[in-house]
Amino acid sequence: MGPRPVRCFALALLASALVRAQAPDADTIVRRSLDRDWTDFTTQRDYVYQQRSEFRDFDRSGMVKNRRSETREIQILFGRRYERKIARNDHPLSPVEERKEQEKLDREAAKRSRETANDRARWEKQRAEDRAFVRELPDAFTFLLTGSETISGQPAWVLEAEPKPGFRPKHSRADMFKKVRAKIWIEQATYHWVKMEALVLDTLSFGLGLFRVAPGTTMFFEQLRVNDEIWLPSSIKIRGDARLALLKKVRAEMDLTYSGYRKFQGDSRIVETAP
Repeated sequence: MGPRPVRCFALALLASALVRAQAPDADTIVRRSLDRDWTDFTTQRDYVYQQRSEFRDFDRSGMVKNRRSETREIQILFGRRYERKIARNDHPLSPVEERKEQEKLDREAAKRSRETANDRARWEKQRAEDRAFVRELPDAFTFLLTGSETISGQPAWVLEAEPKPGFRPKHSRADMFKKVRAKIWIEQATYHWVKMEALVLDTLSFGLGLFRVAPGTTMFFEQLRVNDEIWLPSSIKIRGDARLALLKKVRAEMDLTYSGYRKFQGDSRIVETAP
């Protein structure tokens, strides 16, 4: 090997070492990500968009036996998320159904408009409590930084998460961490979780054990950058077996896709936006 290849090789090693030195370690990345609101809730108040949910049930041979979908418009109504159904199985609602949905929206808007400051503080406290269990992530998993990739045009760290043996959750909802393996993408500039793939390793129980998710179930989540100011959901996918009320076994898939992002301006007009 001549001097030029040797110099190139040495420079490549140096550059690699500098990148590793500049990147925080995996635990630091995760802890910093927990210090921010992953949902960008304050900025999200300015946006309205659509969520399409498709559910597929399978028979024992693996063939689809039932397929159904719903499309809902998502908005923040007086500080909280509100979903209004606008389509079923990709067809617009009938005039009667549409009128009922509008009436529901009007009733809910009137109800929320009468809430006191104490009521709003109670909802904010509940939202914070709903996220409290994620603070246990650093104790629940061993994180390994494996590289970086580009998500929605932004560089993101890629981390592998393995459950730590002997983890004892403080929050009841954190118990699920013992039964999941995950791969996580965290944006480098803002520490948002922008993508995640997870595999269920052991049975997960919800609703006093009446709904159980079987091992082998996979979950996928991804966000996209909108208007260079906010991360909003792009897709959520769940595949696997579940048992309802401890009796009925269901093999199903659920796909949630998000689109049609529009932003409210100060004069309450909606303007089209693009990722």
